[in-house]
Amino acid sequence: MTDAVPQTPGFKSGYVTMAGAPNAGKSTLLNRILGEKISIISNKPQTTRHRILGICHRPGAQIIFCDTPGIFIPKDPLNIKIVDTACGAISDADVLLAVVDAAHPDLSSETLLSEKISGLKLPIILALNKVDLVADKGILLEIIARWSARLAFAAVVPVSALVGTQLDDLIDAIIRALPEGPPYFPEDMLTDAAERFIAAEFIREKIFRLTGEEIPYASAVSVETYQLNADRMRLSIEATIHLERDSQKGIIIGKNGAMLKRIGTEARQDIERMTGRRVFLKLFVRIQKNWRKDAKAIERFGY
Repeated sequence: MTDAVPQTPGFKSGYVTMAGAPNAGKSTLLNRILGEKISIISNKPQTTRHRILGICHRPGAQIIFCDTPGIFIPKDPLNIKIVDTACGAISDADVLLAVVDAAHPDLSSETLLSEKISGLKLPIILALNKVDLVADKGILLEIIARWSARLAFAAVVPVSALVGTQLDDLIDAIIRALPEGPPYFPEDMLTDAAERFIAAEFIREKIFRLTGEEIPYASAVSVETYQLNADRMRLSIEATIHLERDSQKGIIIGKNGAMLKRIGTEARQDIERMTGRRVFLKLFVRIQKNWRKDAKAIERFGY
């Protein structure tokens, strides 16, 4: 853990867990607030599998966001671990930010989330996301009324993570709810995640974005080597994409290696933007049969 820097009088800081259903837009919201991409996103649900810390610095405050996997009813050992990760982050928070997709209300997801966060003895802020897609603003009033009947909120803020609507209002509401305390991280730090971890996540994001419904959920990524060359200007990375069945291997490699090349090219571009260095990225594909049901494999892949 990074040593805390000295506290100034009246300074506010704390951990804000972002909780919501899959595809509510938590990761997009975090990236928009930070102005940097640290959490991967796709249009498929359950893209996020880990807790990701994002550190937001404001005058007189430091907000430590914890982006979590979506909360849903899990059906296999991997997803049980993922949902446990999300629920564990809720209990560790100073403030809870409940993120709801206002454009596509899902009553079953709302009920599940409200059950998970009911009874919490901490401030809860409700962020109604994707309001740029809601033409009838009366829908927002209905959602607010439905949620307010379940829980008491420190604030309710309609936002759009995609276009940045009312994010300053959301930040202000969070700062009001935070306790006084010292900054925990230096001002130039945006996340505690290692570059090696984020590189693996960028590769996994491209799999989610570029392949069909089955492949992303059957895939895991491990980084085998992550080395700077002698002049520290170029980064060499070797990573392995793990799949569950032989039939999936041909899909992810593609005709004449085209799909694997595209995944590697797009991931490399993101890694170069993150590191500010030229990157040489080499990808391998291996089969780890039914790894999502194998407790040892799940642990080995970092879940």
